[in-house]
Amino acid sequence: MRMLSALAAGLILSVGTAYADSLSPVGNWKNISDKTGKTEAIIQIWEENGELRGKLSRLFEPKETVCSACKGDKQNKPLLGMEIIWGVKRKGEEWGGGKILDPNSGDIYSVKMSLAEGGRQLKVRGFMGFALLGRTQTWLRE
Repeated sequence: MRMLSALAAGLILSVGTAYADSLSPVGNWKNISDKTGKTEAIIQIWEENGELRGKLSRLFEPKETVCSACKGDKQNKPLLGMEIIWGVKRKGEEWGGGKILDPNSGDIYSVKMSLAEGGRQLKVRGFMGFALLGRTQTWLRE
């Protein structure tokens, strides 16, 4: 009987953890290009000191392996492992207030994120100035 109770408790905890994960952008995401429709990269998002951060953890068919378009301390640094999301905080049902780097152009944008499809999709909107002036990509949870 004890073993059955322990098994049931373990099952409940694992389902609870999976549900909690689906309510957060923390995890691995397939970056789907809004221009080509192809998977470009896997981005790992984690939480650190109450902020979301993200890095490139896998690249698919990279044109370059370093960020030649980047400026400052990221210029000519390896793309793999590069932090491209930082300073993002929860704001109600969304996350925002942070920045996202487009390694193709080297440009840094303000970013807003929201979960969709029960946490299986992440809508990532990069913009300059007003959120209306930007573009949105849909990333898929891996």
